[in-house]
Amino acid sequence: MLPTETCMESDKAVSLFGAVPKKYNCAQSVAKAFGRDDLVAVLKACGGGQAEGGLCGALHAALHLLREDKWETVKEQFQNRVGNALCRTIRKEGKTPCTECVRIAADLVAGSS
Repeated sequence: MLPTETCMESDKAVSLFGAVPKKYNCAQSVAKAFGRDDLVAVLKACGGGQAEGGLCGALHAALHLLREDKWETVKEQFQNRVGNALCRTIRKEGKTPCTECVRIAADLVAGSS
C-alpha cells in the first residue's frame, strides 16, 4: 500500500476514534476496525502514552494485529511517516495528530497482513 492510500479499516478506525461520546482510545480503535473485539479490553489502558514502552497506542495495537516478524518493518514505516514511535514525543512535536496516527497504523496493518 502506498503512503497516501487508505483502506476501509483505516476509515473505520478514524471514525471509531473520533466518535462522540468517546468510546475507544487510539489503540482500541485500530483493533476494533480490524474486527479484533477480543483486544479492545486488553488495549483499554494503551491510549495517551500508556502503551508499553511509551509507544503510540495506535502503533502498539497495529503490532498486536501482526505477526512478530513484521513488527520491525511496521515500526520503521510508522516512524518514517510520523517522525517518531513514542506517543509523548509525537504529541509534543505537534506535527501529527492522534487521528492521523490511527489512520497510519491501520494502513500499515492492512498493507502488511
